[in-house]
Amino acid sequence: MATTTGADAPVLPGNPLLGSMFDLKNDALGTFLRAQRELGDVVRITAGPPGLRASVYGVFSAEGAQQVLAGESANFRKDNAFYQEIRESFGNGLLTSQDEDYLRQRRLVQPLFTKRRVDGYAAAVATEVATLTDEWRDRGAGTVDVLHEMTRLALRAVARILFGTDVDAAVEIVERSFPELAAYVLSRGYAPVKVPRDWPTPANRKAATVHEALYQVCDRIIAERRASDRAPGDGDDLLTLLVEAESAEDGSFDATELREQVLVFLLAGHETTATSLGFALHLLGRHPEALKRAHEEVDRVLAGRVPDAADLDALPYVTRVLKETMRLFPAAPAVGRRAVAATVVDGVTIPAGADVIVASYVTHRHPAYWEDAERFDPDRFTPEAEAARPRYAWYPFGGGPRACIGQHFSMLESVIALAMMLQKYDFEAVDTEVPVGSAITLFAKGPVRCRLVPRTA
Repeated sequence: MATTTGADAPVLPGNPLLGSMFDLKNDALGTFLRAQRELGDVVRITAGPPGLRASVYGVFSAEGAQQVLAGESANFRKDNAFYQEIRESFGNGLLTSQDEDYLRQRRLVQPLFTKRRVDGYAAAVATEVATLTDEWRDRGAGTVDVLHEMTRLALRAVARILFGTDVDAAVEIVERSFPELAAYVLSRGYAPVKVPRDWPTPANRKAATVHEALYQVCDRIIAERRASDRAPGDGDDLLTLLVEAESAEDGSFDATELREQVLVFLLAGHETTATSLGFALHLLGRHPEALKRAHEEVDRVLAGRVPDAADLDALPYVTRVLKETMRLFPAAPAVGRRAVAATVVDGVTIPAGADVIVASYVTHRHPAYWEDAERFDPDRFTPEAEAARPRYAWYPFGGGPRACIGQHFSMLESVIALAMMLQKYDFEAVDTEVPVGSAITLFAKGPVRCRLVPRTA
């Protein structure tokens, strides 16, 4: 049993009336970084006016992250205000469900994410990447916002893999809806007092409209798939597999559960990959030597052909570029939990019922694990360098029993997509500094533009 005798957490100084409320709302990641630099690896951060003031405990070390996410994961639950808002906006899918609901969903979904199954999606990813690079060529695109372009790419790829041929309708609605819902979740998550969702405020009405549009497209596609006359096993898109998923112990997904899994897959399945690819192009565009090494590896290994899943191990430098990108720009830069019982993390007592933030964005910059942490250096991820660091010095996919089920798919898609784009283009960064923020996932506060330079044969 964990000890509960430790020091009191240092408190980050803030506004006398509102604590760190505006710091968190305007720059949560910068606030967490400052807390670690000034006060250490477990810091209490307060926010809100007197009488409504809330506290959150930031956990920033690799050892603390491992304790919260893995070693004592049962003591740290997804019960905080932000997860409740995500749950109400996107449903009770794998991202937000808990206890027996989560275990049942995980058992039903796990067979869809075996390495063999995921490797089979490589051709669909390659098709979408080829479509995008052809579009760049046809429109003579000189400068593009690579994060926007990668969001479109990743969304089309995951929609194709989820829905098969029903790509365009889903992409259009999701591309418009997800940012609006994410902003709504963030706003409600930080609000000291929450207006009930069924009150007819402008924000609630707008969110309800967006929510309904997402549900309608998912319900339509699910209903069409259920009504189709294809025999079991005829389809290899994820929706068909989800519809057919069942076991004697867990039964199968009903229509509501299917919709919620589809929404979570769309959110988690495109945001992570889009963030990694967009910022990888940005970083390569700022570092010509790294770009040259990546080009040389892609040219040598692929010799102009389309990559597939079997090529991943033969592209170690491209993989290291992506891992270093995910260190600097993790798609899930901070995740929340709530402590069930009092426990000690890094010598500091976290009381029962406390909200806890585990911030990979900070751990990935921790001076104990990363020298000159803001410098882009893919060689931090050689096998020897990785073996010398604590396991949770780098955890862009989370960890423990709630680690991202789709991390192999994300790496497969990212390596294939980056390799194919490097075959066709050089990238020169236009925006050298890109401020970022955090809602449900990491986002750029401005454009992430690169100049595309077609490579000559």
